[in-house]
Amino acid sequence: MNEIEKLFELKDIRITAMRLLIYKFLAERKVAVTLSDIENAFEKADRTTLYRTIKTFEENDIVHQIDDGTGITKYALCESGCHCEIETDLHLHFHCNNCGETICLTDHKIPQIKVPDGFVSENVNLVVKGMCDKCSGQ
Repeated sequence: MNEIEKLFELKDIRITAMRLLIYKFLAERKVAVTLSDIENAFEKADRTTLYRTIKTFEENDIVHQIDDGTGITKYALCESGCHCEIETDLHLHFHCNNCGETICLTDHKIPQIKVPDGFVSENVNLVVKGMCDKCSGQ
């Protein structure tokens, strides 16, 4: 049993060929992807299957959603041991205004943000916008 299958088993996710393919597709990317990117990569696959796979991955902390301000939801694999908790797992995202890529900066954690009494945080999203290292030439 390979590492991906072990992860699925640990998360109690049924192993299917399409789930394995989508996971590998995401793992090969260094940037966040849209559902359309996944659909284009798997043109012959049923769109509903692709959507349900991403939702299953999201519900089981395998991928996280990124709102980079473009109006299009993007997805990226979670780090090992991530539970998508506000207190421990949030990291910075960078959106390049030139090439349009959104990159997880997992080494740059978002500090805990204390909200006023009575407020309940459900999600935190911090996106830095600018030019990525490829586009800036640095």
